[in-house]
Amino acid sequence: MEAELERSLRRWAEQALESMGVDKNKVPNFDELRTKAIKGLRATYSAKVLAFSLEPRNLNSIPTPDGFARVTGSCGDTMEMYLKVEHERIVEASFQTDGCIPAIASGSMTTELAKGKRLSEASEISRETILNALGGLPEDSAHCALLAADTLKQAIKDFSNR
Repeated sequence: MEAELERSLRRWAEQALESMGVDKNKVPNFDELRTKAIKGLRATYSAKVLAFSLEPRNLNSIPTPDGFARVTGSCGDTMEMYLKVEHERIVEASFQTDGCIPAIASGSMTTELAKGKRLSEASEISRETILNALGGLPEDSAHCALLAADTLKQAIKDFSNR
């Protein structure tokens, strides 16, 4: 798993540098810049946060969901959550977001936590549940876990109101 995460980190760092106009074929110290970018990510986020954001689980939509919600958080990031429910149990959960690394990790973890749970159990998934499962987030990013929890609760409410 560590090798997979390392490959994802390298890919992310290369894309980030290239999006800033740093061409790996023209900049002689590209490898050093990539290494610094990866060190910065590792210093900021836990390995679990990085794994759940760089290789997200359930990052897609469900064409005809039984429950759906779109919530915009205090930071302006928006998250959508899609649920398939059978016999009051979440059998499939997915999400989409326009948010940052912590938002992607939070949505990814939330869908993993919700799958297989009864609706009443899934509605108990909280900001703290998500933060604990991810191994924490920087204080200024903890609102992303709240966004994911709120979006899940709204998707459950949408299912209940149908």
